[in-house]
Amino acid sequence: MNVRSVKELKTVSANVRGLADAALNQGKGVLRLTPNWVPRSFCYPGRRIKLHPDDLFAFGLNRGGIDERWFGSTTEAANEGRVPDEGLSYVVFENRRALLRDVVAELGAGAVGAKIWKKYRRWPVYSKFFDNLGPLPHHLHQDDKLAKLVGQDGKPESYYFPPQNNNLGARFPYTFFGLVPGTTKADIVKCLERWNKGDNGITDIAPAYRLKAGTGWFVPPNVLHAPGSLCTYEPQWGSDVFAMFQNLVDQNYVPWSLLVKDVPKAKQHDLDFIAGMVDLKENTDPNFYKNHFLEPVLAGGSVKEGYLDYWICYGRVKGWQCVTAKRLTVLPGARCTVKDNGAYCLIAVQGRGTINGQTLSSPNMIRFHDITDDEFFVVHDAARAGVVYENTSATEPLEILRYFGPEVNPDAPEIGK
Repeated sequence: MNVRSVKELKTVSANVRGLADAALNQGKGVLRLTPNWVPRSFCYPGRRIKLHPDDLFAFGLNRGGIDERWFGSTTEAANEGRVPDEGLSYVVFENRRALLRDVVAELGAGAVGAKIWKKYRRWPVYSKFFDNLGPLPHHLHQDDKLAKLVGQDGKPESYYFPPQNNNLGARFPYTFFGLVPGTTKADIVKCLERWNKGDNGITDIAPAYRLKAGTGWFVPPNVLHAPGSLCTYEPQWGSDVFAMFQNLVDQNYVPWSLLVKDVPKAKQHDLDFIAGMVDLKENTDPNFYKNHFLEPVLAGGSVKEGYLDYWICYGRVKGWQCVTAKRLTVLPGARCTVKDNGAYCLIAVQGRGTINGQTLSSPNMIRFHDITDDEFFVVHDAARAGVVYENTSATEPLEILRYFGPEVNPDAPEIGK
């Protein structure tokens, strides 16, 4: 049944297992997902994630523009005024759909692998396209210790800048990372004290780096960063915690509420506590670039074999591997079988072909309610057995980004080596 709009789908909350089993049987371990759009009230879309321009404010002007698309998400978006399923991905089969969160709950280890299921009882990571016209405020994502004070998880994340989504750098293709060496907690407090007195000056004490398509960055928790205006692929932990430390960005005011959104109520005006969320050692690392910049590293394949597979996101937080990602390029007319260590979610960013016989295609334009053929979730056993990719074009490469869960890829490279 060729259903092309989510408006035509029946949402399944009972017998999710039946839908999942049928989809897995047809897709040979591969689940097709529908686009998952997320607005941000403090952002303006960069228009590079293929969403139709008429749909950029599909949630309403009061909710802000859609400048994010989330992939393989079982994490709700922490947006004020959100719709009930905001941020959650759906599995689609024929004329039915079910939340990926519910499918994973039904399949358990069969979906995400025994180790991840035993420890987390869910798919604990997700990725997104972040696509803003200008920069974001200098902000951080809390670690587990701080996030648990408000009943949430901490969030490490990684960046990769796909060339296919970055023909235009937009207003500010630079990112502030961390703070200049020698910065003290008192310096941060002074910036917070100036919140309602004009620009608080937090980026006066922060170095910026020019962003380069085809490369990326690793961002641990408690590290300040002000993402620039390149469209970014962001594998990350399944949490939406953050604290904005910059009060004025791109001539737009950032309210205090976005600084203390995930701060305990009793501490929301405690400047010493808020400034203390910043990991000074990590933020002022004189070798920050060397210890956080990511270049692609060949993981497998060759031109002779018809495909090239690169590590694009890697790194550890105090020895723990949160999430990793790869970029697979299948050359024109080629067919390959790719084996991985565990479950993953993928998005096709260029070309057309098949995945285990199903259509795999990167669209040119997407309407808000469209069902596409560019996003899939590959369950654990299918990933390990090997997924067959075929590029049906004679001239254009098929390029796919895929991310993996925690501790799935012990063979991933170390940053700087």
